Amino acid sequence: MNNLSKILKSWCSKFAKRVSPAMFATILVAIISGIILFIPPIKGLGDNGDFYNVLLTNGLYRLPMHYNQLSDYVINKFGILHYYNENHFYTFTSQMISVKLAMFLNKLFYSRTVFDIRFMGLVHYGFYLGGIYLLTKSLVHPFRKVGSYVIAFLVVLILGDSAYTLFFNSFYAEAGMFVLIIYIMAAIMSLARDVYAKNWPMVWLFFVASILLVTSSQANASLTISLVIMAIGLVFLPGFKARRLAVAFGALTIFLAGVGIYFSANEEAVNANKLQAFSQGVLLENTKDPTEDIDRGGVDGQYSLIRGKNYYTDSYTAIKPSGAYTKKHLLKKINVGWTVHYYATHLKQFNNLLDVAATDIPNLQMKNVGDFSRNSGHKPRAQTRYFTLYSATLGAFYPGKYAFDLLIMIGAIGAYAVGFYLDNKRNHYYGIVRFFLVVGLMLALVYIPIYAVITGGEFNLAQRLFMAVTSLNLTILLFVSDIINHTLWHTTPEEDDDEE
Repeated sequence: MNNLSKILKSWCSKFAKRVSPAMFATILVAIISGIILFIPPIKGLGDNGDFYNVLLTNGLYRLPMHYNQLSDYVINKFGILHYYNENHFYTFTSQMISVKLAMFLNKLFYSRTVFDIRFMGLVHYGFYLGGIYLLTKSLVHPFRKVGSYVIAFLVVLILGDSAYTLFFNSFYAEAGMFVLIIYIMAAIMSLARDVYAKNWPMVWLFFVASILLVTSSQANASLTISLVIMAIGLVFLPGFKARRLAVAFGALTIFLAGVGIYFSANEEAVNANKLQAFSQGVLLENTKDPTEDIDRGGVDGQYSLIRGKNYYTDSYTAIKPSGAYTKKHLLKKINVGWTVHYYATHLKQFNNLLDVAATDIPNLQMKNVGDFSRNSGHKPRAQTRYFTLYSATLGAFYPGKYAFDLLIMIGAIGAYAVGFYLDNKRNHYYGIVRFFLVVGLMLALVYIPIYAVITGGEFNLAQRLFMAVTSLNLTILLFVSDIINHTLWHTTPEEDDDEE
């Protein structure tokens, strides 16, 4: 038994010298996600209607096909326009960068006329692996112990979940958002733990990734709040007193990027959001007829007939949601201010909607689209169960109450406030920088549901809560890693013989 123990210890020691925890996590997610993205049958996500603007803007189009239920199966191939695209800047977002890069690689290695969705997956996959490496290294630094490999495995379990990586083979903005928030957290934790000799590369990484994240979608404008709060922590880095102006400028740039992307939405998108916030928010979760309530708000009570309707609908409705009459007599009267005022006088209804949002927070895997291509032999909208243990467990046990989200926020901020207080007294900065990171993540968990309900009601609610659940998952990962490293409150790690 002693010999076996010695052999095992010797093997583990050799393994640790050759494979760091960061490399261990990167290799595992490369294999796990590579199988789902590139090994037939190809998996990804069907189109729920969000692809239209991305295709239009980037010179792509859907190839003719007999099957028109786009959400049932993953579409592998798209056509590439050969001539002038009049909609080139129909909607400008940072997502265009990844799409253009994927198109460049597609034309270089595959075809100049047909686009394969796997090149979209390849672009996301490459940046994703880099983010996993940086984040894992920042979470385990400066150790290379058994606990470090446990943390690396948790990174794989949580961030390698297929509910995340399925987005890579699609045109959903969530794929890029997921990769960027990994880089943002990796940059902050690397700065907090002095992983690298110079701070500036990670500071640049934080601000560039933050700006790209905010501008990846109009819905991400609200993330400005969290990212600016995270940036405040950088002011406390040593030797940064003379550079606080630069940090302030970076935070201002994030804010302006958020404002810019919010107001860049075209009129049709704004009208669609207004209508859905009204029909699938104001008119829902109300125990009585909403006609009188909206009438008192200055809106004709007849519009209660569009309750639960989408802006774009093929079915017959008494009042066409996207019609000119609706635009004139409804959409011009309602806006975010009107909706906020309505909910302020109907708090019970608003709380019910937030509880609905709370039940959707753990639903990371999109349920309204298929994960397989049509020739795979699977039924329409079939869902993969490959490496979904974490997301399935979270969905099964997470309470569907908004009050629970508030309790998590209070508990997490309270726990990390102790480290903030102790490090502030000792003139250390790790606990301070980390505290602002947690505050930013936890506020996102709480305010994103509010923002989602006000701006779009229950329409595609689970998808619009993507950054809320991702913020929760990153906080869980950070908390467990601090427990394993014994750095939750005692933020200065003890020296160890097996340091990197």
